[in-house]
Amino acid sequence: MDSFSLFDCVSPLDFRYYGGNAKLLDALSPYVSEKARVRHEARVEAALVRVLARRGLCPPEAAQAIERACEEVTPEEVAEEERRIHHNVRALVNAIRARVPEEHRRFVHWTLTSFDVIDTAMAARFKRMTREVVIPYLLDLERELVAISEREADTLQMGRTHGQHAVPITFGFAMAEHVARLGERIELLDDAAGCMRGKISGAVGAYNASSLFTDDPESLEREVLAELDLEPASHSTQIVIAEPMVDLIHVLTSCLGVMANLADDMRHLQRSEIAEVGEAFEKDQVGSSTMPHKRNPWNFENVKAFFKAFAPRMTTMYLDQLSEHQRDLTNSATNRFLPEVVVAVVACAERLTRIMGRLVVDKAAMERNLEMSGRMVLAEPLYIVLAGLGHPDAHEAVRRLTLESEQSGEPPAALMERSDELRPYVERMTDEQRTVLGDYRRYTGIAAEKARKVCAEWRERLNLD
Repeated sequence: MDSFSLFDCVSPLDFRYYGGNAKLLDALSPYVSEKARVRHEARVEAALVRVLARRGLCPPEAAQAIERACEEVTPEEVAEEERRIHHNVRALVNAIRARVPEEHRRFVHWTLTSFDVIDTAMAARFKRMTREVVIPYLLDLERELVAISEREADTLQMGRTHGQHAVPITFGFAMAEHVARLGERIELLDDAAGCMRGKISGAVGAYNASSLFTDDPESLEREVLAELDLEPASHSTQIVIAEPMVDLIHVLTSCLGVMANLADDMRHLQRSEIAEVGEAFEKDQVGSSTMPHKRNPWNFENVKAFFKAFAPRMTTMYLDQLSEHQRDLTNSATNRFLPEVVVAVVACAERLTRIMGRLVVDKAAMERNLEMSGRMVLAEPLYIVLAGLGHPDAHEAVRRLTLESEQSGEPPAALMERSDELRPYVERMTDEQRTVLGDYRRYTGIAAEKARKVCAEWRERLNLD
């Protein structure tokens, strides 16, 4: 094992996206690594003895010795002991006890069961890393999206539905969609982190052991969990109820979904036939192994790939809601993979923040694409105005008008002015309606205003300034 390297790892998260990124490694390692798992589980043991000492159930010197041992114990020691006894939590307990004077060892893990430690430590760990790492990375991306949306609030772009030209919008309005969606995910993520729960209630959750030494074991539980910035679940078996973690992983996964949708939109806007945005390439960057002229949108494709890899894991989370009677171990292995979801979310947020910060918006290409269908998109406002003025079958009248426009090459507005059928309605149109019907660039509704409004809202709600 002395020659072990990142490239001996199986998961690409380790050797490529996490271990290969010094910034992410520094940010995430205190929470997602095996060392972090051991450290957080040891903190549960330390929290217990602090409370026991305050309540006079444990000598202060015993608590101090155990707390020191909990800080000093290493994952290597725990792993070595686990190989000997084949029980992970008892291995941790034995490793702590080995560092404590013999007369104080009896207080290590006193009244606890394994999943008082495991589930409580996991809840504390995920709550902390969600608020201290994940949300800050998502906020960085949100700031970048707000900046783009505000900057491009007035940049005309053809709106699209089903991949087809629809009616004009602005690029800032299109980006405001992602501002709002990601902003809502960030708020939900913070709420979900705040709902994480722990337990200090013993083997089947009925406080059997702790009730032998205190008349109010629930207050003991609350006090220990408060040391870890947690609250107890209203009911536990040997394990903490599954739903808070399910909810947290769901929101994390839906964050990936929002980022994947953003990435997919940016990827399609880089298609050669659209070419409205582009990723700024570095001086020595290569786009293709054989076609030197290509600039593939690989960063955006990478984010979508992450979503495809991790979204199906939610099925496993739902399956892990089931545990027979007070406890079975069918979620034991699957829970060990949960930190990978956090790594995926943070890696995608970091990548998108970096790439969106270098996004090049080609306004000339947007104008060119607008002109491609510009006059035809006026069919909708013409239909709406005519119907509003009382035409009995405005949709059919405009459909015929657009067919004539396609055949003759004349704008619909010009044909409308000469139409005997439409003249009575045209004469009653307002100047503003005529202006919009004569210039498709004016038919953007409140797209620019809405983009700025959405950005202002999320700046305030998330304290982005």
